[in-house]
Amino acid sequence: QVQLVESGGGLVQAGGSLRLSCAASGRTFNSYAMGWFRQAPGKEREFVATIKWSGSSTNYADSVKGRFTISRDNAKNTVYLQMNSLKPEDTAVYYCAADRIFHRVAVPTQTADFGSWGQGTQVTVSS
Repeated sequence: QVQLVESGGGLVQAGGSLRLSCAASGRTFNSYAMGWFRQAPGKEREFVATIKWSGSSTNYADSVKGRFTISRDNAKNTVYLQMNSLKPEDTAVYYCAADRIFHRVAVPTQTADFGSWGQGTQVTVSS
């Protein structure tokens, strides 16, 4: 099991930017797809963005496409989520997650595909 620690959340005004980081333990970070999910109070955890184990492909939720960018630095065992043009509806706890499948061909988007989760970092966007 991979340990994941998110950081970089905070309070930002609408239209602003934040960069989230997720530090992973272990030596197999670059063998698994990584993802960002978010959960607002009273809502289900939802997909935000994922990146293939190789970094060659990404998936984004329609709600964030064009505004958010997921990337990974395998040398640092870290995945990032650059969030631009933030909106109040982006307010949520953001969770980093690691895929359960070694070298998955597709880029997963379902929460059930991910077996390891971080503790979350709060992102609050004010109007």
